[in-house]
Amino acid sequence: MGAVYDGYVSRYLNRRISEPIALLLAKTKLTPNQMTWVAFGIALLSFVSFTLGHNIIAGILVQLSSIADGVDGGLARLKNMASEFGGFLDSVLDRYADILIVLGLTLWSLSHETYPGIWLAGLLAVSGTICISYTRARIGPNHRHLFDRGLKSLASRDVRLLLIMLGAVIGQAYLCLVLIAALTNLVVFYRLIYMYIYLGRRGGEAEPVSQGGGAL
Repeated sequence: MGAVYDGYVSRYLNRRISEPIALLLAKTKLTPNQMTWVAFGIALLSFVSFTLGHNIIAGILVQLSSIADGVDGGLARLKNMASEFGGFLDSVLDRYADILIVLGLTLWSLSHETYPGIWLAGLLAVSGTICISYTRARIGPNHRHLFDRGLKSLASRDVRLLLIMLGAVIGQAYLCLVLIAALTNLVVFYRLIYMYIYLGRRGGEAEPVSQGGGAL
């Protein structure tokens, strides 16, 4: 379902739309997990729209997917149907949706823009997007709140999707990819430095959670 933490865009924009929708859908038989799939389906349609060259439609769908992603959490609370699997499903599909959306933006840029290094910008944007989510998940529940405020939260999913929507609608995909790549990767490195200092002061670096290669 929806994450406990709401980013700036979710808090001040998306929730104003998703919560009333959740109230309406709570009267139906729709389940939170089904709504999670709906949000992913919208993201998939966005990818298709990008590949077909419809950047404005794709951008609007990106933001609709972001809003729909908050509806499942609202449904879970209203119907008292929150579950660990629901949260797991939501997180997994969000990552696939993120990849599809950034890939779609990259493909549109390749077809409609002549900037150099478009593939590199797209790759860095995807890498940063995945690592933002990974660092927050990997740090563990006891420290996750540290990434929910200030500079460490600037590249949250709701912010990224809003930037992609704006970049797609105004036809500046490449610049959007560069911005997403820079923002996400800089925040990831800032998180690494911050946690190195924070855990070092607490002695946390002396007890690594895992030294294996297949932890996640």
